[in-house]
Amino acid sequence: MKKITNSKNDLINPNSAILLEDFKLYLEIERNLSIHTVKAYYGDVTGFLIWVKERLVEDLTYKDIRLYLADIQNLNYSRVTISRKIAAIRTFYRYLYRERIVSSNPVDSIKSPRKAKKLPSFLTETEVENILDSVNITSPFGKRNKAMLEMLYATGMRLSELCSLNLDDLNLENNEITVFGKGGKERIVLINNRAKNFLENYVRNARTTLLQDSLSTDLSALLINHTGFRLQQRSVARILKDTVKSLKIPKKISPHVFRHTFATKLLEKGADLRVVQELLGHASISNTQIYTHVSTERLKQAYINAHPRSRVKK
Repeated sequence: MKKITNSKNDLINPNSAILLEDFKLYLEIERNLSIHTVKAYYGDVTGFLIWVKERLVEDLTYKDIRLYLADIQNLNYSRVTISRKIAAIRTFYRYLYRERIVSSNPVDSIKSPRKAKKLPSFLTETEVENILDSVNITSPFGKRNKAMLEMLYATGMRLSELCSLNLDDLNLENNEITVFGKGGKERIVLINNRAKNFLENYVRNARTTLLQDSLSTDLSALLINHTGFRLQQRSVARILKDTVKSLKIPKKISPHVFRHTFATKLLEKGADLRVVQELLGHASISNTQIYTHVSTERLKQAYINAHPRSRVKK
């Protein structure tokens, strides 16, 4: 039997606490979910089981789930958070059903709150160029930062995918990079010649210099810090923040904004939606379709600004 080490489990029925730890292993090993998703789901189910108190999970009904959701509505969680909590509890019960601990899933008929549509933020071509051109490439770190930001914009990859890249993932002869997305799914992204040139310059020159004082025995990572270890996501975010600080761009700019910008520009230039979905690594095309709304909004604004009679009052 697994020893329970989480102090919060003292507030949970001992049988449920054991099931919770088994569920966590299931998410990590069988589902191969990201550490962030596992942490979120584990926390969500823990909160639910604390609310349940001494009752057994197999005795809970649809009405109990509804009561729990009604209670947490008073905590002013966002729709996204509520949806994630429902998804976590639903996944927990699906696991219990698979293990034949429960005979049915009381969460299956619970609907998640409809998400408010929020259009993703993106940069104009001028803003992107100003950011990329502002990177000083006279130092090894500058060459790394330049290659890093050029890759983000050229490929549309996620920040986690960028930081996970190894040298062996590069196939620059064919302008291709292999990335491993959510759930460990492998896909190929394309890189343009401009970004490729900066990347090759970093690999051949700057990276070799950075490795001279390396403390790491693992030399596979593509992007490394001053000690030779893999560059972390928070470091990339900080580097971008420092890069744009002096540009005074009136937008909140993060690595993910580069991904939004990549997708928006492709669709504006006539790229097929399915192609963009494949490049972004979206499991569902509905996740990609939001960028068509961005393009449509820009078309509307361009029409309003340009058409001589668009602002005539009725």
